[in-house]
Amino acid sequence: MRWALLVLCFCPSLALANNGILPAVTVSTGIDGSTQYSVTMQILLLMTALSFIPAMVIMLTSFTRIIIVLSILRQAIGLQQAPSNQVLIGISLFMTFFIMSPVFDKIYDDAVQPYIEQDMAIDTAFERGKAPLKAFMLSQVRMTDLDTFMEISAYPDIKQPEDAPLSVIIPAFITSELKTAFQIGFMLFVPFLVLDLVVASILMAMGMMMLSPMIVSLPFKIMLFVLVDGWSLVMGTLANSFGL
Repeated sequence: MRWALLVLCFCPSLALANNGILPAVTVSTGIDGSTQYSVTMQILLLMTALSFIPAMVIMLTSFTRIIIVLSILRQAIGLQQAPSNQVLIGISLFMTFFIMSPVFDKIYDDAVQPYIEQDMAIDTAFERGKAPLKAFMLSQVRMTDLDTFMEISAYPDIKQPEDAPLSVIIPAFITSELKTAFQIGFMLFVPFLVLDLVVASILMAMGMMMLSPMIVSLPFKIMLFVLVDGWSLVMGTLANSFGL
């Protein structure tokens, strides 16, 4: 967006046409009453929207819950750099695509494809495209969190959760995801904590107080995690937590 403004500022002869009107911001009304934008304006809007895609993938999908749970799991095992942050982010990203694939497919079928085929205006495509994502967030949000943000927002009179705007649903969804992620992380942390306590008690009983219990318990925690097929259980639990 900034480079486009620079071009318009330094190249007025290219930008101004038709008595000073900018073709890039031409807006017309269709036969059905919908608002239609020029192709150049649509490209600018899409390029601007691209800058929000990373934040949308992180905060409006299952990514937040997955990455937090995996980070807590790594901390519970006692490993600081294995798996690395890049591996955890990669796992979380592909798990997000797996969990969100029905939502993405519906958005593509209902909004993106009709818009590409010019069968739908951009504002109509946006409204239809946000509906599946809104339904997904509502299915995961806690009503207590939604009620909290409804009370402090400018929409206190909304009775049904489906009528709440995205400006209220999104923070409520993020808050619910953080709470759910820490709950799952706590359940994963407890078995490893118990193993650490057992090892520390044994070392203290043997008089080996100078030896760090973490060094002794780490191989046992890794072996326990592998024997119970921990990665499969964690991934399955995360997927099932979204209702899959």
